[in-house]
Amino acid sequence: MDTAAFVVSSEDQVRDLLFSWARAVRAKDVGAITSHYASDVVAFDAVSQLRICGIDGYRQHWDACIDLCDGTKTFEIRDLAIETGGDVAFGHYLGRCGGTDAHGEERSCWMRVSVGCRRTEGRWRIAHEHVSAPFDLETGQVLNDLQP
Repeated sequence: MDTAAFVVSSEDQVRDLLFSWARAVRAKDVGAITSHYASDVVAFDAVSQLRICGIDGYRQHWDACIDLCDGTKTFEIRDLAIETGGDVAFGHYLGRCGGTDAHGEERSCWMRVSVGCRRTEGRWRIAHEHVSAPFDLETGQVLNDLQP
């Protein structure tokens, strides 16, 4: 019997981190969500603030985001691409974010997401996150109805 150890690539570990994080978002579990981030995370989210620095600030931001969703939380990762080198990784994907409103209707849109991850003490965490929404340059209106 071959007892060779199974080696998980850094790319697979980062992919697992991001999909675990997405499950925590759908579960609306802010503690689980923020456990995926480095304590010194810097985030450029598409909602409400120009920049968020540190895990405490991002925890407050996530609390507010989760409170906006009365029903089921929607979060989907699509077209994920990851590059790793040593203890750093970069990834990008399209993320469908939203949820059901008080009337049970789903309200979601596709966003663009870039992440920078760092491995510390053998564990990958998100150190930088940038979420943006496409918009019409002439009108300034966010383009919520675009599809991948």
